[in-house]
Amino acid sequence: MGVVHHTVYPIWFEMGRTELLRAGGSSYAALEAAGVFLAVTRLNVRYRKPARYDEVLSLETQLIDLGHVKIEHAYRLMRGSDELVVGETTLACVDQAGRVRALPEHWRVGSPPPQS
Repeated sequence: MGVVHHTVYPIWFEMGRTELLRAGGSSYAALEAAGVFLAVTRLNVRYRKPARYDEVLSLETQLIDLGHVKIEHAYRLMRGSDELVVGETTLACVDQAGRVRALPEHWRVGSPPPQS
């Protein structure tokens, strides 16, 4: 059909979260090495216009809320000034066994919500 498959957008959201984390001075690999894992517990996607193959797109990723054990993000995929897709995710912080655990303390103290 010449359009990006609907299952690709959540993957792009994950890439946005990874780059937001990197921009904040960390990496997902470093989190995992410290025993911190982030599991998606909620995903909401609203498809407004299709992205087409080989287009130049931009993804805005914003940290909305940082709780004791959860993180919420919002996403906006753009083609120029056209809004194509918007979405939100909630992530739960878990340990290697999948049990809920607190987010690292330095994340929750005095961090303004970053955007990328």
